[in-house]
Amino acid sequence: MSNIRGSVLMVAAMGGFALEDMFIKRTAAAGLPVGEILMIFGLGGMLAFIAMALRRGERVLHPAIATWPILIKAVCEVAGRLGYTLAIALTPLSNASAILQATPLVVVAGAALIFGERVGWRRWAAIAAGFVGVLIILRPGMEGFRPASLFTVLGMLGFAGRDLATRAAAPVLSNVQLGIYGFFMLIPTGAAMLAVTGGGALPAAPELLGLGFATLFGVAAYYGLTAAMRMGEVSVITPFRYTRLIFALALGVLVFGERPDAPMLIGSAIIIASGLYTLARARKVRRAARGA
Repeated sequence: MSNIRGSVLMVAAMGGFALEDMFIKRTAAAGLPVGEILMIFGLGGMLAFIAMALRRGERVLHPAIATWPILIKAVCEVAGRLGYTLAIALTPLSNASAILQATPLVVVAGAALIFGERVGWRRWAAIAAGFVGVLIILRPGMEGFRPASLFTVLGMLGFAGRDLATRAAAPVLSNVQLGIYGFFMLIPTGAAMLAVTGGGALPAAPELLGLGFATLFGVAAYYGLTAAMRMGEVSVITPFRYTRLIFALALGVLVFGERPDAPMLIGSAIIIASGLYTLARARKVRRAARGA
């Protein structure tokens, strides 16, 4: 029963993340600079997680934040958020979401290279196939290539680095506390970006409302994701992460009038199949190890 509840929560969280992306894209399309979007979004998310930390009786400022894993996580969080926000502002939502689905594959590769986790040739082959799927969507050197899509690759690598750094973070820090520091880093990053690009303006009411909804859905999705991962078996629940792409495709078509083409759909299918195979293979290896 816990697996069913966890799976439902995971699907709901992925829907929340897709809605967050939609509202950010609509706000960017309205003309609000990306740097300003990052500042407002970071401030809203940070305040929401501070409220949750205080409600749980947790410290907002913990001595463990002054460690290398947290500093690396902060840098990766900035790279991930900045790259992905630019991507969804400048490219179709469905394309950006499809490339982002390769993040778990990068995490598996990073865990093998950095933490020495055992990854057999079958999973390495699946990781390679997933990267081929990314290249099919990007189409480098071809007519349909969008240079702005490279921002999604930056976002994907940043989020993967964030996840790997989180694994190395001190266990005394809760996910809520990590959320505070992650969202806080977006504020100075957005300010620096705005100082370079210029163009800052007082947001209109619709733009503030859109960012408010983005923050609401983003924080709720983050909380749902954490709860889902702690509720059931990771190997059962994790595959439901890929439902984010389904939500993104639907929102891209219905809200932004996007028309996903064949390379995008083929690349997405390869990425998802590679990710699901990697998860299934990891589960089989763990079972074999327990049986031994």
